[in-house]
Amino acid sequence: MSAGPRRQFASDNYAGICPEGWAALAEANVGHDQPYGEDRWTSRACDLLRDLFETDCEVFFVFNGTAANALALAALCSSYHSVICHRSAHVETDECGAPEFFSNGTKILLADGQDGKLAPAAVEELVLRRSDIHYPKPRVLSITQASELGTVYAIDELAALGEVARRHGLRVHMDGARFANAMATLDVAPRELTWELGVDVLCFGGTKNGLSVGEAVVFFNRELASEFSWRCKQAGQLASKLRLLSAPWVGLLESGAWLTNARHANDCARRLATRLAELPGVNVLREPQANAVFVDLPEAVVVGLRDRGWRFYDFIGGDGYRFMCSWDTGDEEMDALIGDIKSL
Repeated sequence: MSAGPRRQFASDNYAGICPEGWAALAEANVGHDQPYGEDRWTSRACDLLRDLFETDCEVFFVFNGTAANALALAALCSSYHSVICHRSAHVETDECGAPEFFSNGTKILLADGQDGKLAPAAVEELVLRRSDIHYPKPRVLSITQASELGTVYAIDELAALGEVARRHGLRVHMDGARFANAMATLDVAPRELTWELGVDVLCFGGTKNGLSVGEAVVFFNRELASEFSWRCKQAGQLASKLRLLSAPWVGLLESGAWLTNARHANDCARRLATRLAELPGVNVLREPQANAVFVDLPEAVVVGLRDRGWRFYDFIGGDGYRFMCSWDTGDEEMDALIGDIKSL
């Protein structure tokens, strides 16, 4: 059998399922089990997430990150409310209006902050800008951890945002598509980045960290999870054979691969950034804190790399070119990429 296409740096979505997830999926595929989440695999995955976060949270599994974010935000607010997020946040730039659609029209308000991270003052300015009935009432603060620009909120930064949210009665949603990468960087207990700082719901990404499909929606505020199962069903997110979506989570969590995979991807990004910074004409825009490297490249190099089959993104907002490392990124493809940039 062919070794398949070479590994790319466009997105961690390019990578396949990791061995631990694959093994659990194969085991769950033997014999019959109950449908619609009544199976032992889904129950085990939920319990493992409760153990991980050291709290009795409510857990749901959905197909992808768009559904996770959109349905979670819809559960936190009504149609006349607004959600505050960073202007580069995925819920604003890459969800095709899904948060607004599933919440029946909730307004997204955009705040600024350096390096993709919300500034508390910018959040507060939006909350206090108006309080009249003609303005969509701020109800949710959405934080992306790690950010779209590959940066990670430190505990004190999250605490400052949490304080603003509590003072103004905002619920807190965390888009954690790359939460594992943030955990690998900060090396603290998961509770210290979530419910201890006032996060109400976390959309915990599995697809970008070694799973084939499936995100976990984790409600630390259990009251807000009321009737969330019905939201999932109505939105087409209740898998009949849910065990085949949840079982790989068991493989990731029981083995610790969820964190090992993230550490590997982060380490590859740091090494790639170091090697790129040594090349003339290449400007690394910021030190990577997760698994993404952002660089400025000469246009001739960009064209040449794409002619040679390399895939990478021009990032939103003109923030250079993004090279993303994955759980399975290796030295061979890193050497090949660096070699091609040198030759160009």
